Amino acid sequence: QVQLVESGGGSVQAGGSLRLSCAASGHTFSNYCAAWFRQAPGKEREGVASIDRYGGTTYADSVKGRFTISKDNAKNTLYLQVNSLKPEDTATYYCATNRYGALRPTTMMLSENEYMYWGQGTQVTVSS
Repeated sequence: QVQLVESGGGSVQAGGSLRLSCAASGHTFSNYCAAWFRQAPGKEREGVASIDRYGGTTYADSVKGRFTISKDNAKNTLYLQVNSLKPEDTATYYCATNRYGALRPTTMMLSENEYMYWGQGTQVTVSS
């Protein structure tokens, strides 16, 4: 049974930083795609960053240059470093994974339809 547990969310002021973590059990991040999605109140869930088994990363345009996705294979943990936060980044952040090593074209890496395992989410709130 695959279980994903996110942590690291919180409340910060605009311009601040957080590091989100996602620990996996019953699944090995090193072999598969993993991604971070977010959902703000009243909005659809959107993909923000993904990483494939080869370390290739894909980012949504809205977070490029500010967010960095990474994984520690030894700890079987996925991370999202979020810097220069803006009020519009306020959302619940979810990690997700699947049984694919990589998806092409890379736009598929940020499609929620390609992921079958999801965490419970961690809240990020950014105040102006």
